Amino acid sequence: MSQWYQLQQLDSKFLEQVHQLYDDSFPMEIRQYLAQWLENQDWDHAAANDSFATLLFHGLLTQLDDQYSRFAQENNFLLQHNIRKSKRNLQDHFQEDPVQMAMIISNCLKEEQKILTSAQTLDQNEVSSTQNNLILGRQKEMNEKVKKVKNKVQDVEQDIKTLEDIQDEYDFKCKTLQSRVEHEPSGKALKEVKQEQMIIQNMFLTLQLRRKEVVTKIADLLNITEQTQVALITEELVDWKRRQQIACIGGPPNACLDQLQNWFTVIAESLQQVRQQIKKLEELEQKLTYSQDPVTQHKCFLRERTNTLFKQLIQSSFVVERQPCMPTHPQRPLVLKTGVQFTVKLRLLVKLQELNYQLQVKALFDKDVNEKNTVKGFRKFNILGTNTKVMNMEESTNGSLAAEFRHLQLKEQKNAGSRTNEGPLIVTEELHSLSFVTELCQPNLVIDIETTSLPIVVISNVSQLPSGWASILWYNMLTNEPKNLSFFLNPPTARWTQLSDVLSWQFSSVTKRGLSTDQLNMLGEKLLSQSAANVDGPIPWTRFCKENLNDKSFSFWLWIEGILELIKKYLLSLWNDGWVMGFVSKDKERTLLKDQTPGTFLLRFSESSREGAITFTWVERSQNDEPQFHAVEPYTKKELSAVTFPDIIRNYKVMAAENIPENPLKFLFPDIPKDHAFGKYYSRPKEPSEPMDVDDSKTGGYIKTELISVSEVHPSRLQAPENLLPMSPEEYAEVTRALSPAEIDSMLNTAAYSS
Repeated sequence: MSQWYQLQQLDSKFLEQVHQLYDDSFPMEIRQYLAQWLENQDWDHAAANDSFATLLFHGLLTQLDDQYSRFAQENNFLLQHNIRKSKRNLQDHFQEDPVQMAMIISNCLKEEQKILTSAQTLDQNEVSSTQNNLILGRQKEMNEKVKKVKNKVQDVEQDIKTLEDIQDEYDFKCKTLQSRVEHEPSGKALKEVKQEQMIIQNMFLTLQLRRKEVVTKIADLLNITEQTQVALITEELVDWKRRQQIACIGGPPNACLDQLQNWFTVIAESLQQVRQQIKKLEELEQKLTYSQDPVTQHKCFLRERTNTLFKQLIQSSFVVERQPCMPTHPQRPLVLKTGVQFTVKLRLLVKLQELNYQLQVKALFDKDVNEKNTVKGFRKFNILGTNTKVMNMEESTNGSLAAEFRHLQLKEQKNAGSRTNEGPLIVTEELHSLSFVTELCQPNLVIDIETTSLPIVVISNVSQLPSGWASILWYNMLTNEPKNLSFFLNPPTARWTQLSDVLSWQFSSVTKRGLSTDQLNMLGEKLLSQSAANVDGPIPWTRFCKENLNDKSFSFWLWIEGILELIKKYLLSLWNDGWVMGFVSKDKERTLLKDQTPGTFLLRFSESSREGAITFTWVERSQNDEPQFHAVEPYTKKELSAVTFPDIIRNYKVMAAENIPENPLKFLFPDIPKDHAFGKYYSRPKEPSEPMDVDDSKTGGYIKTELISVSEVHPSRLQAPENLLPMSPEEYAEVTRALSPAEIDSMLNTAAYSS
């Protein structure tokens, strides 16, 4: 897509900046008429090289002459006048100094690029700035909370050390005083003993106060820890899991778990330290206790509460880092085929060295599913392969505590409740779960740990993959309940704003380009049967995936799926470069082409092919200067397997005057020369001077041929029904003189029709 065309799509505030770049010395109309040619020249080099600048100056004049000729053919007197005037002005200004012209054009192009970049950056910033600020703000707030917990634990640690020192000193003085009383009963000694007793009494009061303070601080610490932990589990972890769902269905890549792991680990370390601190208080209590001792009164409560928080933290920290996925279909996780190996990776967000190799994880399929809570016909499966793994820090590159199952596969239990057709759900709507259980044993504490994958769809044939993936899309788009396996008994409707994002992700996840607003509007109109630009209508599950699309024999999703496959296999580079408009209605197509130069064409996907097909439509002018639109029969994977689409466009022919084949395709919409858009994708051109290869070992003595598309009749003759006849023998002979027999036989099946 040309830079000039992109600029014209900007808001008025940016267009005003573009207007300021051009004046009479180099008028905007020349930029408009010669947009693609100007962008293809090296004006930077010309600005520093007089001879090259002179060459480009004369090239520019030649381009203006060509444009003048086009206007002459169209009998456009006003535009002829303007082009002639522009040419004279250029000659007056730059005939003697073409370098100056090159400098002006070079600067204009650079300034245009700055404006374009500024507009694109502004759009991106406006969308992401608020989100980024919120995320950064939340991260900063959580960092402060976790840091506060860690600091308070250190404060309590210091207080316990001080308490221990005071108690040791108190114990020493008590024993020393007792020894003196036993060995020095004199009056003077008694007086000193009383003084010592007063000191010891004060020390005991201080000891009592310190113990109470430490117990109170631990209780406050646990309150703060609980608040932080709740926010970590119910907000940050839940938010990550939702982002993981979105990433699974093609959305933005999921955020790294390292930040969460850091928070979980700090809290876990703090709670472990508190457990040791409580144990230390109990040791001090064993050495010295007294009536109303706060340690004696509160130790059980503090210990149980600390253990409860630690247990909750550990249980919540066990997550599925990478959801179940077949390596053969990395972009479509959560759809598993029986008999095909899949992988899944688990992670404990608490990274404590003492847990390394202490957790043995077992994988279970449909662990919580039983006859009472399943629908009729629900299938049962066994897990094959090694279904137990020990978590260790060597399993991941960053040293986190992880376990990855690489060779699991499912096998249906045919002999126990085989599926019938009586159930309310079809196979690809039946949701299953993969659970992972383990146990952490520590002194006086045993923790049962479990996590569950997102719901998965199990298929038995690869042909079910598209429908299975549709179920995964719908579920993860509309809910974050990981165990809602009966979701499709009554699936909720989706809003178009939700579904449009998901549809775009299906393209951006496998290519470099998602869907534009115009493309999405066309798809929205097909689903909603009305304009999607201003209507955020509800879309039922059946409309998306189960009902036939309009009068077709396939659903909307299967149509999209066929196009995705077509792009991935045959059109990837063209799609990534933005040359395929793709999703555009016929009415919109005519609106776009009607005012364009004859021979302007665009590429769109067929709406009548389940397997995916692409066609091109071009515009011509009648003798009355009315636009005429023509399109070829869509190309499917069968044709594209034989000839690349760029080569089809390059070599396409229709029968022109005197039945001489010519290519009607000149400019890719809006004004991009065909060879500029597709040239780099053409097959190696055959040199005219290249001799015929007569090496029988290589060619068998045959003349080399290539496949091309030929329409039997010229589009101008498609307007009258009486002309829709097979080619006459004379016409056929004329064609065969222009093309080789192999070319004719191979590609005459492509017919032009008026769209």
